Amino acid sequence: MLDRLLALEPGVSARAERRVTTFPGGFPQVLLLETIAQLAGVAAVQEEGEGGFLASIDHAEFGKPVSSGDTLQISARIIKSFGRLVLVEGEVICEGRQLVRAQMTLGVGRL
Repeated sequence: MLDRLLALEPGVSARAERRVTTFPGGFPQVLLLETIAQLAGVAAVQEEGEGGFLASIDHAEFGKPVSSGDTLQISARIIKSFGRLVLVEGEVICEGRQLVRAQMTLGVGRL
């Protein structure tokens, strides 16, 4: 069972790493946004059994495309929460180059 994750204070953050294997047709950049949203959801959930959803993508800037064999460094940080909505920002970096930077709103809690 999860112990309350730092009470959703601004500045709570999470980091993850993922190695990209062969992806037929290339790795869709929109999946980079999905990785940020999922990691932010892990940071935002406070109790076991809570769910979440991506409410909006407020801003996203894409850089270089992803290649097979790349190791992605994903980070997400909670900016603020208001009720069940959480404003987060995140980025995905590979070997010092930014692949995407985004700000999004998540809905979290019992669904």
